[in-house]
Amino acid sequence: MVRELHQRGLLVLLVLILACASVSARLAVMSIDLGGEYMKVAIVKPGVPMEIVLNRESSRKTPTIVAFRDGERHFSSQAENTALKFPQKAVGYLMQVLGRQYDDPQVDVYRSRFPYYTLLKDEDRGTVLFKIDEDTVYSCEELLAMILEKAKEYTQDFAEQEVKDAVITVPPFYNQAERRAVLTAAKLVGINVLQLMSDNAAVALNYGIFRRKNFNSTTQYYMFYDMGSTSTTATIVGYSVVKTKEGTRMESNPQLTIKGVGFDRTLGGLEFTLRLRAHLAKTFNGQKKTTLKVEENYRAMAKLLKEAERVKKVLSANVDHHAQIENLIDEKDLRIGVSRVELEDMTQDLTARVTRPIEEALKVSEITLPEITEVILMGGGTRMPKVQEILMKYLGRTELGKSINTDEAAALGAVYQAAYLGKGFKVKKFGVREGNIYPINVEFEKQRSEDDTEDKNRIIKRTIFGRMNPYPQKKVMTFNKHTKDFTFDVVYSGLEFLTEVDRKSFGTPLISRYRLTGVEEALSKNKDKAESRGIKAHFEMDGSGILTLDRVESVFEKNDTADAAEKSTWSKLGSAIGGLFSSSSDEEPKVEDSQEDPPEPDQETDGSSDEQKEEGEDKTEQQDGKKEEETDKTDSEEKTEEKEKKEPTPEDGPAESGTEQADKSDKKEAETKEKAAKVVSIKENIQVVSEILDVQDFSEEKFLASKKKLTDLRKLDHAKIELEQSKNDLESFIFDFQDKLGQGPHEKCSTEDEREKLFTLLSETSDWLYEHSADAKKSEFKEKLKALKDKAQDILKRVYEVEERPKAMEALRETLNQTEFFLATVKNFSDIADPIFTQVEMDTLEKLINETRQWRDETVAAQKKLKPYDNPVLLVEDVAQRIVALERERRYLINKIKNFKPKAKPKDEKKKDENITIPDDSSTTDDTQEDTPPTDDSKVEDDDAIVVEEEDAAESVKTDEEAATEKKSDKGSVKEKKGSKKTKDKSSSSGKKRPKSKRKDDTEDAAEPEDILELDADTDKSKSGSKKKSHIEL
Repeated sequence: MVRELHQRGLLVLLVLILACASVSARLAVMSIDLGGEYMKVAIVKPGVPMEIVLNRESSRKTPTIVAFRDGERHFSSQAENTALKFPQKAVGYLMQVLGRQYDDPQVDVYRSRFPYYTLLKDEDRGTVLFKIDEDTVYSCEELLAMILEKAKEYTQDFAEQEVKDAVITVPPFYNQAERRAVLTAAKLVGINVLQLMSDNAAVALNYGIFRRKNFNSTTQYYMFYDMGSTSTTATIVGYSVVKTKEGTRMESNPQLTIKGVGFDRTLGGLEFTLRLRAHLAKTFNGQKKTTLKVEENYRAMAKLLKEAERVKKVLSANVDHHAQIENLIDEKDLRIGVSRVELEDMTQDLTARVTRPIEEALKVSEITLPEITEVILMGGGTRMPKVQEILMKYLGRTELGKSINTDEAAALGAVYQAAYLGKGFKVKKFGVREGNIYPINVEFEKQRSEDDTEDKNRIIKRTIFGRMNPYPQKKVMTFNKHTKDFTFDVVYSGLEFLTEVDRKSFGTPLISRYRLTGVEEALSKNKDKAESRGIKAHFEMDGSGILTLDRVESVFEKNDTADAAEKSTWSKLGSAIGGLFSSSSDEEPKVEDSQEDPPEPDQETDGSSDEQKEEGEDKTEQQDGKKEEETDKTDSEEKTEEKEKKEPTPEDGPAESGTEQADKSDKKEAETKEKAAKVVSIKENIQVVSEILDVQDFSEEKFLASKKKLTDLRKLDHAKIELEQSKNDLESFIFDFQDKLGQGPHEKCSTEDEREKLFTLLSETSDWLYEHSADAKKSEFKEKLKALKDKAQDILKRVYEVEERPKAMEALRETLNQTEFFLATVKNFSDIADPIFTQVEMDTLEKLINETRQWRDETVAAQKKLKPYDNPVLLVEDVAQRIVALERERRYLINKIKNFKPKAKPKDEKKKDENITIPDDSSTTDDTQEDTPPTDDSKVEDDDAIVVEEEDAAESVKTDEEAATEKKSDKGSVKEKKGSKKTKDKSSSSGKKRPKSKRKDDTEDAAEPEDILELDADTDKSKSGSKKKSHIEL
């Protein structure tokens, strides 16, 4: 029984330890800013607030390139170097083709920019595959997963712990398929994505969190213009302070809302670089240095691209510069002068597109330029003087905002959001409301009645998320007339604002299709019990901007009392009469027009369109955050949007369809409570079969295969690292020992014969390493290293003893002196009435001291007779064991002092000896306290804590002895000074108060639970401090 309880206790302890380790690992969160050319990674952990993670080259940004060569993967600067020599094996700019079909126009643009990549079509999904060699093909998701995994490795190296939770930034114009592809890539490498955050929202958050005091209830508008490597966006953001419900109270917190976004997918710094590369190639071909064409040599084009990027950056600060490349092609060098004017001339059509994103953002937000407080620049492309000139002229401003770090703002804003969403951090709330870029509709066939004479079914369209609708948000769409199983599609709509190329990129506007089954069974089951309130489809657009169908249910209502049933009957009659004087939703002539009405720009829920009023087929309503168990931190923000526009509910009468607003009056609340108390709602789940129609997600089989592929690559990488490490260890040992063996202690501690044999073995191993290292295995390197170490073992041991022996002997000398001093001190208290130590204990310590001293003297004398190359008899290990034995015995006696409690004296004896014993003891204690110097705990190092306490203990005992000696020498004086009753009372009182004082100190040393990290450190300090103080008082 005892054993079983013991095992259970150990199991519980193990579970607690693992739980604590898991919580500690989850305290750290990261963000990954996925740019077109570079990625930046940031981290938040206890003690490290919002810090950019450095990669292994100590750089703050890492190229988003993964290269393959000789069966190895390369990242960062190694991948860039590989891209110059073997461009077809180094894949970059993945974000342009991620989540896109093979025949997408954007893929054609990518193929024209980088002709050296071999792109294949995935026959199952229709997406893009990269062919690395004859046997190696990777999907875009797999390649992105490799980059994300490397970002995770950098973060874990920086944090020195496991990090799984992350917020990843994506371009705001990413559609549903592209966002799902990023999530798939993260899932492949075990990253838990807290949110996909648009990079413009992350930048706006980073800008706002440091200026939260500047915002108030009046909305302030800012524009963020971001020209990155591959695209350009203009974002109008509104900052204001809003009231939100936090728990049971209302709080005022700042919030940013994305009001408008304009973008150009192909206008970026890369396009300017490509124009300059084409100019350099054309100029070099015109010089006729070789018959070869630069465009036909991929390696030469890769070199030109890098040089064009460098020249472009220089021309941002200088008016002219020279492009220079040695051995560009056919051993011919390139040297061409380029001026800023030439660059501007060859990119006139690009600079003409600079203001288009701003125009689109202003149009969709319905905000004018004078209303914008400041225009803030982002992205490397905005550093070009021509771009800034055009922006200032268009905006009518003399200067543009450059107050944020264009490279790191998105990563820092995203990691702040990660800390807010993650567990273990408490951050100041700053609301973020992103906007949906592409309107999303639900389309379904109108269910025909028996007397319907139409030849074909009509298609009904309803907008559930209009353009710039804020998210995260939940909506419910109600199908009122469907009595049989049916199907509806979720599609993009209203894409007229896009360019022709962008519209073609969508291919089919279909996103997904849902087949509902079990509708007829649910109706027949509740036909006689309750009244149908329609079929409700619960949609959610989460914080990542991904739309999902949460559930579908058929809703019925019934009254639970006869009185309620009677009241319901009169209510229906009143509604029918009222319908005679209002626009009926069931009139047949108004259901013929099936055209889709355009959504209102500021309308939050688009289900209440005119067509919806006419058809009565469906209604959409915004979900109240309190009704959903999945409610996240933005429920209070959703309620704020409800106040502006309330969607119609299925319970509304026809006359009120699409016009009901939230009523907060007490009368309305009372009616709602009365109705809820008397009406019972019945919900029947409807089975849903979903189908993705835009870009197919990974099947389970494909996902597992890709995950295994990445795992195998990871193992190969680790095996390669271990192989290189074993090779480096062997090489380092050879070079290091060849250098040391002929000089210094290695020469003195070895014989001529030993050195000659070892030199021969080192030379042979070095020759083998030079000839066979390329094909050798890790085990061979380890065997060679072991053979060398075995041969050099005696020499290494002697060198170690020679170098470390003086330190060990000094430590032994100090330990002997301290122990002897301690023994001499405690012997002075052996004749007291209630001794602390027994005679056996003191004899044992004295014997150990004498034996140690004798061993030291004899061994030192024997060692002096030996030569440095002889095997030593005085070993550092033996010295350490002697020190440990002395410390262990002394620590035992010190602990006995700490735990010693004097025996209580009988009352009669206490009164009898009151005039002598008590004054003597108390005066001795008082003198001791006065003579004992104060100690500074803050200066005591952890490693020396035990030694310092022991020395203090000896010092305290010695002080008591000296005081007692002085007491005996001047006994009459002491009796005259402290023989009075008043003095005795004070002394007794002082002696009695010491234990209380000790408990009070222990209480005061307890740390306040303000910060768990600070609490741990404070607790350690207080414990060591109280222990020290208690010891001194004893």
